[in-house]
Amino acid sequence: MNKIKHIFLLLLLGVALIYSCDDDNNAFVNPFADINHEALAISDNDSIIKFLKNNYYDMATDSVKTLVEGEIALFDEQEKLTIMDAKRNDLDYTLYIYHIKEGNPIHPDFGEAADDKGNPAVSDSIYAKYSGQSILSSSELSTVFDANTSGAWFSYERLAVRGWSFGFANLKGGYLKKEDNGDTYNGPITYLEGGKGILFIPSGLSYTSLNPNNYGSSLVNQNLMFNVELLDFVQFTDHDNDGRPSSEEDANDDGDLENDFSDNSQPGVPDYLNPTI
Repeated sequence: MNKIKHIFLLLLLGVALIYSCDDDNNAFVNPFADINHEALAISDNDSIIKFLKNNYYDMATDSVKTLVEGEIALFDEQEKLTIMDAKRNDLDYTLYIYHIKEGNPIHPDFGEAADDKGNPAVSDSIYAKYSGQSILSSSELSTVFDANTSGAWFSYERLAVRGWSFGFANLKGGYLKKEDNGDTYNGPITYLEGGKGILFIPSGLSYTSLNPNNYGSSLVNQNLMFNVELLDFVQFTDHDNDGRPSSEEDANDDGDLENDFSDNSQPGVPDYLNPTI
């Protein structure tokens, strides 16, 4: 049913795009121009809070389910729920991180304290597993629209869902599996004890219609939920190879590296991708 809804939304959007040209000059017209994104951020937060109050985490199935008697709502598990403010496109957002497991990067037999890199910075490249669903109502999720169960690398500048960079900063990675004698594991690269959590991300930190690349997405302006596991990350990621971690090139210190432009000769290149800054 949800797949049918998504297909229907795409058809409607396609029609909107076809007819959203000015009759006089055929200029493209933004089909989402009437959306007040500041108001949307507020309503998105209200919707996510309602969802958190109407659902709980079921450890046995590692999934979120509608609240039943005897269980505790996600919102009420304050010791496990991190509420985080974030900024994007000069707008303020709130995302929620439900902690399932912190993560342990130190191998119990062959590890050492130096293996613990702590938590990734917002700008660090991450290696993670995930599955994503749309939050359709206070008690309903879509089917999984995307997932990776083996692990994949993600770099800050290529993240479609900006909320990930903020959410993963609350987790730790795991450790590499080894042979019983401590040698490199003779098999596929396997991480154990990665940090696990559930990210509840407002639309402004995901497929926002402020980005024209999202106009054709079935997920545009939808709140999303991701069940994630952080396996590893590149500490002090330096995207432009200028010798400074990208985390230090956030000139206004707002966690958004896409809005810092210090080089007047290259006004369209953010500092973290500009090796001359």
